[in-house]
Amino acid sequence: MPGPAPDGVPEPASDGVPAPGTGTEDRPAPEPFPPSGTGPAPCPPPETGPGAAAAVPDAGLRHLLDRAVLVEERVRRAVDARQQTDPAPDDAFRGLYLSDEAVRRLLDHGRTLATPDAADAAAHAEAERRADTAPPSRLRLLTHDFGLTELDLEILLIALLPDLDDRFESFYGYLNDDVTRRRPTIGLALGLCGLPAADAAARTRLHPRSPLRAGGLLLVEEPDRPFLARALRVPDRVTAHLLGDDTADPRIADLLTPHADIPGVGDPAPLARALAGGVHLAYLREEQGGAGTALAGAALTRSGHRVLGLDLERLARDPGPAEAIRVLAREARLTGAGLVCGPIDALAADRADVLRQVADLPLPVVLTGRLPWDANWSTRPPLLLHAPRVEPADRAALWLHAYPEPVPPALDVPHTLAPFLLAPDQITRAARSAAQSALLDGGELRAEHIRAGARAQNAAGLDRLARRIEPAVGWDDLVLPPDHHAQLRELTARARHRDRVLGEWGMRPGGGRGRGVTALFAGDSGTGKTMSAEVIAADLGLDLYTVDLATVIDKYVGETEKNLERIFSEAAGINGVLLFDEADAIFGKRSEVKDAHDRYANVESAYLLQRMESFDGLAILATNLRANLDDAFTRRLDLVIDFPVPDAEQRRVLWERCLGRTLPRAADLDLDFCAESFELAGGNIRSVAVTAAYLAAESGAPVSMSDLIHAVQREYQKLGRLTLASEFGPYMELLAG
Repeated sequence: MPGPAPDGVPEPASDGVPAPGTGTEDRPAPEPFPPSGTGPAPCPPPETGPGAAAAVPDAGLRHLLDRAVLVEERVRRAVDARQQTDPAPDDAFRGLYLSDEAVRRLLDHGRTLATPDAADAAAHAEAERRADTAPPSRLRLLTHDFGLTELDLEILLIALLPDLDDRFESFYGYLNDDVTRRRPTIGLALGLCGLPAADAAARTRLHPRSPLRAGGLLLVEEPDRPFLARALRVPDRVTAHLLGDDTADPRIADLLTPHADIPGVGDPAPLARALAGGVHLAYLREEQGGAGTALAGAALTRSGHRVLGLDLERLARDPGPAEAIRVLAREARLTGAGLVCGPIDALAADRADVLRQVADLPLPVVLTGRLPWDANWSTRPPLLLHAPRVEPADRAALWLHAYPEPVPPALDVPHTLAPFLLAPDQITRAARSAAQSALLDGGELRAEHIRAGARAQNAAGLDRLARRIEPAVGWDDLVLPPDHHAQLRELTARARHRDRVLGEWGMRPGGGRGRGVTALFAGDSGTGKTMSAEVIAADLGLDLYTVDLATVIDKYVGETEKNLERIFSEAAGINGVLLFDEADAIFGKRSEVKDAHDRYANVESAYLLQRMESFDGLAILATNLRANLDDAFTRRLDLVIDFPVPDAEQRRVLWERCLGRTLPRAADLDLDFCAESFELAGGNIRSVAVTAAYLAAESGAPVSMSDLIHAVQREYQKLGRLTLASEFGPYMELLAG
């Protein structure tokens, strides 16, 4: 590409006066930033004299363009000066090779660039005077927030011009004597600023730790080249910001979480005062359903900052977290934002170095999480606070505020939401999810829609450690004595009102005890322990998680405790009922220490005693052998319910329900005899009914008494019981047949 000819250098656009010696004094000056073919048209070029303010409505953008024009003037003079000593300005191949004349010129004269003069100083003063009469421009705010000097700003503008006006690619290629080098180099930038290449102080402004580079405002590319030949480029995000675009950098778009002001989640004023007073790091420790994130966002807003939410779980999975943190810091500084980052639990264990990089950023950072603060996570001490939990009344108010439609008067939202420990952002999403479910079902909101929306906020981590059961039974499906029904309802009431009793009324103070509810279901197999847990979960609107002991017990010392800790930690992040079936296997009695095995077994039990005390959820222990459980567990339990073997009357009801309404029955079924003669638990009766149904399906006839008798015989064989004539009575002959 040939370089610009002497008569082809564009005229200065600020006042229409051509550069001296160009031979184009009679030609009008072109606009410095002509409209591109697509996108919104840029603002017109800045003008001097009366009416200038009306030419560019955006005063902040006008300041940028005024300063850019000053750089353009210098580039014009540099091109003109180069042409005065250029031996072959019309050479079509210049920039692709070095002629003997060009080498001689470099030896004799070096590179000739125009330096700033008195006219530049006057134009600079005028541009700044105009900027003084308007609100601070983005260019000025960037200069202040990143601690830039005037030289830094000049270098930034020199590097920025090719992204504002593509003519400067040609100009810089010409000045670089290389048509392939269309960005300014360090040497060219220093020359345009009137500084010698050996100026140590000037070169320091381009050090990796200088404000320009450390702040991510300027990239120095081609590191393999000599220092002065390295190209300068302004990242697209910085250019877009200076032009008025606040769209986040795509590099971090997936790491950011939206922030919305949520009223009624505590008092943000104290934290806001601290942030406004210069505190740059705070840690809000919260429990399940805590308002740490919402409180941090409200405090940052009150202290005069915008809010950027960072999901640390996504950052932990990012392949280049250091780069992402640098881009995030630049984004926050460009927009005057503070960071709300959580949960720190995602980084604390394995990525503490990444957490330290976030905590040490030179801007307001508020971290949230459930772990106690570790001093090694930051080089500066944080302000430590406890984030309040969203109490039931506030929980319902937030939900009603987020729900887009009027709620039916008969619907008791506070009562329905009481069992769910939700953070403010989860409450908002739960309300929207309920609205979608109601719309799917015809538009009328019901309690099950509210519960489904709340359950949808559960994390999936516990699903890998326990089996999730969606409850499909209710109180009418339970066949138990009245007192046992009452005890189960009491347990449900404890789970529903624990926030009020243990939180607002403070009925469990001190000792690090949580707000959890724990119960023991003891009884023979098949007496209804698991089904009762499912009924409780259904009444509360929660999912039931059955812990698989195969994922817990480990032969290696300490591994069982680690597995249990993972379960309790994941359970703290979900709203569900945790069921430990066959609990005596892991909650057994401590014994006298006779060998190392006994000692480690006692350590395991002691750990469980402490962990159960601090658990915040609803846990049910089910066992067939209550006597095998440690007595210390009993003291920590809220309720112990012994499930009896059903009597004849209850067995009659069980027979009727287990056979169901749709199974075809023969006329000879004698359920009264079955209830009186066969002492079976509910689980066994259900197994007999299923076996009889298979027999009927095979024969193609309705379920008959013969099918039931054969099914009972098979169940007795499983249980190891004898088939006695005294039990089977007149139906014994059906077995012989």
